[in-house]
Parts: sequence; C-alpha cells; structure tokens
Amino acid sequence: MATILLLHGPNLNLLGKRETSIYGNSTLDSINRSVSHLCFSDGHSVVNFQSNHEGALVDRIQQAMDESIDVIIFNPAAYTHTSIALRDSLLAVKIPFYEVHLSNPKEREEFRHTSYFSDIAVAVYSGLGAESYTQAAKAAIEFLDE
Repeated sequence: MATILLLHGPNLNLLGKRETSIYGNSTLDSINRSVSHLCFSDGHSVVNFQSNHEGALVDRIQQAMDESIDVIIFNPAAYTHTSIALRDSLLAVKIPFYEVHLSNPKEREEFRHTSYFSDIAVAVYSGLGAESYTQAAKAAIEFLDE
C-alpha cells in the first residue's frame, strides 16, 4: 500500500463558495473524499492538507519525506506563479508529484500563464474542475501500480 499526499494551496478552503463560475461548486471536502475513495479502492491511503500559508506548505512537503509519502498531488493555487520556495522543497524531497488546477491557467490572465512547477511535475491536470484531481489521482495510482 502506497501513501499519497493530497496538498492544497491558498484559498482552496473556500471552494464551493468562491468564484464558482471559475472554480465550480465542488467543495474541498468533496474533492478530498472523492480522491480518497478512488485511492482507497485501489489499496492506497491518502493524507490531505490545505494551507493558506506558503511556509506551512513547505513544511508539509518536507514532512512528507520523513513519512514515506510515495506521491504528491498538489494544487499550488496562486503560489503556482510565485513560489520558488515550494518548487525548491519539491525538488529537495524528490517525491514524484502531479500538478493540479481546477481552471486552466493558460486561459486566464497572462500572469497566470507561468507555472514554477509544470516542468518538474510528472504531469499537469488543469481546466477540468474537480475532475482535474480525479485524473491526477488515476495517473498517480497507475504510476504506483507499475
């Protein structure tokens, strides 16, 4: 059995209430349950973590190394376009990760077109709403089962 860290960045705690025309009606809790169910049904466990604070996300990524986390599914949210610290922490722990976005950053404001993570992620899933998480989880499961 492998363990997947489902990591959520800033403002994702407001899903279902915030800009539903962009992010949809799914709540963070419903996304966590859906991904957990999918992973559990394949024999893998999931640990969920959300923070609005960059340092807390860095700490959680570093902690993952000591917990033997096998894969990370990460929606860095607004930190996608700004956080060298999160990028460096992912490189440091050497845990494979999938980048996830509910909306498609390439179809939004120009400042959202640059990701500090896409080039080091196993894959990127975006623009599918909550299904972006599901697709990343399926890919992570396939990766783990190989």
